[in-house]
Amino acid sequence: MRIIIAGAGEVGTHLAEMLAKLDHSIVVIDEDGDHLHKMETDNDLLTIEGSPTSIKNLKDAGTEEADLFIAVTPHESQNITACLLASNLGAKKRVARVDNGEYLEENCKKFFSKMGIDAFIYPEKLAAEEILTSLKRSWVRQWLEFGDGALILIGMKVRNGAPILNKRLQDLTDSDHYRIVAIRRVAQTIIPRGSDQVLEGDIVYFITTSDYVEQVREVAGKEDIKVRDLIIMGASKITEQTCNMLPNNVSAKILEKDKALADKLCKVTNRMIVNSDASDPNMLVEEDIEDMDAFVALSSKTESNILACLEAKRHGIKKTIAEVENMSYIPLAEQLDIGYIVNKKLIAASYIYQYTLDNNVSVNRVKCLTHVDVEVLELIAKPDTKVTSATISQLQLPRDIFIGGVIKPNGKGFIANGNTLIEPNDRVVVFCRSASIKEISTHFRQRN
Repeated sequence: MRIIIAGAGEVGTHLAEMLAKLDHSIVVIDEDGDHLHKMETDNDLLTIEGSPTSIKNLKDAGTEEADLFIAVTPHESQNITACLLASNLGAKKRVARVDNGEYLEENCKKFFSKMGIDAFIYPEKLAAEEILTSLKRSWVRQWLEFGDGALILIGMKVRNGAPILNKRLQDLTDSDHYRIVAIRRVAQTIIPRGSDQVLEGDIVYFITTSDYVEQVREVAGKEDIKVRDLIIMGASKITEQTCNMLPNNVSAKILEKDKALADKLCKVTNRMIVNSDASDPNMLVEEDIEDMDAFVALSSKTESNILACLEAKRHGIKKTIAEVENMSYIPLAEQLDIGYIVNKKLIAASYIYQYTLDNNVSVNRVKCLTHVDVEVLELIAKPDTKVTSATISQLQLPRDIFIGGVIKPNGKGFIANGNTLIEPNDRVVVFCRSASIKEISTHFRQRN
């Protein structure tokens, strides 16, 4: 697939590096020549120095033959303009990053679709939605629903005393209603088999149905803490979106040391905003940190967010959330036991992944999991595909591809096993490493 990325900022760079590893032909357009040179040196891709709204630059990039055009510069208007130009030049699919929630409304999406933009991505809003989900279920590190909750993916850190520890998965007697689909152990990602065990400190991903969520929580030894009061550090765009989505029964106090940013946030939210430095331990004490249920660090500095969460944990806060945009710091944040990690690059990658798959494969959802080197896909099994030709065990899937569950056309979800026969029109939840996405696509592609 030929993919053109307009914008080599944080999101654009990560997308380019990720997609280049999947054997796509990537061209990146940006005005920062030095950064582009480094990208081209480090990755198998081409770059063009210049404006992504220049017709000449777009033509030089081969937009006429592009299968996918992604505009992710920091400037919303530039992204929209670039996509409109790319549409007229012949790019098959166009995706634009925006920071205006209005554009995500159905009538606006239809309006822009007629003009040539297939989809918008608003990473800050998507990040806020993930934060809200994490606050609602304080015992999880990741929660993802498929088929309106017919199947649920739950990621948790398993600690000492959990009933599931040190047992072979094949020996678990109560596992008919859940499956462990991935394990993160220090820096290693494990797609487990029956002989594997869960060890203390592992981050473990379960798939289950809504009726058995409590059973999963109990076997993982987790306590459910209700979040009613929290502090948010930083008046960022994610903070704004989070504040506006928080339910009325949750009290939030925002601490922002930059008065101009604090004043700006005051105009768009009715939450309490304090012009104060949350990275100062004394200030946290003054703002009653010990009475809070959760602490959320959303400043622009990864290091400050991690340190502030550690200070909050020192004061007894059990639920901490940190925005960690520097990818190299994610393993550190895990080791330091930050409860939930937000990363806009991974969120953007999850959204755009589905546009890179074969047109003959029906994709409902793709998600990059934060703590493990695994992607989760919700795919529709069409008639006359390889995946409907035999039971899962007979398909002989590669070691790093794992089918976790199936959602029937009537909306009922089931946990998959080796004897499961996937039928046409089933929605299938698949776990695999990035490099295997192309392989799994072949199983869901209709035969000619």
